[in-house]
Amino acid sequence: MTIKLVVGECALNIVSAYAPHAGLDEEVKRRFWEGLDEIVRQVPPTERLFIGGDFNGHIGSSAGGYSEVHGGFGFGERNGGGTSLLDFAEAFGLVIANSSFPKKEEHLVTFQNAVATTQINYLLLMRCDRGLCKDCKVIPGEILTTQYRLLVMDVGIMLKKRKRFDRGRLRIKWGALTKDKAQELEGRLSAMGAWRNSGDASIMCSTTTDCIREVAREVLRISTGVSSRHK
Repeated sequence: MTIKLVVGECALNIVSAYAPHAGLDEEVKRRFWEGLDEIVRQVPPTERLFIGGDFNGHIGSSAGGYSEVHGGFGFGERNGGGTSLLDFAEAFGLVIANSSFPKKEEHLVTFQNAVATTQINYLLLMRCDRGLCKDCKVIPGEILTTQYRLLVMDVGIMLKKRKRFDRGRLRIKWGALTKDKAQELEGRLSAMGAWRNSGDASIMCSTTTDCIREVAREVLRISTGVSSRHK
């Protein structure tokens, strides 16, 4: 599952994955990795990518040949599923966030039941963006189900401040809106048919918007320049 979030001028692609468990056929596992490959290839290089999921694999407690991908702070012993994840991350220039910070065991374990304590859930981001990740750990007290623990990654993204208004641009004096003028606006808008509710929704929206702007310019007037107190 993927979603795209736009934060300021930054586009974030969030991918949620659930890998087949160890007992399933190799063909099922191959289709999963091919599907995830296709999703990641579709993300433009100018956009951010974050992947989180249950990968049903153990990456192990040390990097062991995957130093660009594995931060050296994992849990347990590596298995085939963990190697597949490390190979995938290496191929796409990703880093496993919850292996990048030294933590106590309770902040590494993502799955626990009566017979096993393991790390199978991971959060990944682009290697070039690893500086955005301030921390990544399991919250032991937060239980998603009876066996899974909540894995959290803190990401800091700087947003550029935009000028709210261009100097010299004409704008409506909305600050001049009083109760009397609001009643005048309402009467004139009704007479113009601004609230008609038949036909295409997009056309209705455009018509209403145009009517509001036209009447507001006439009743409230317009001014130029920037006002720091303008809301």
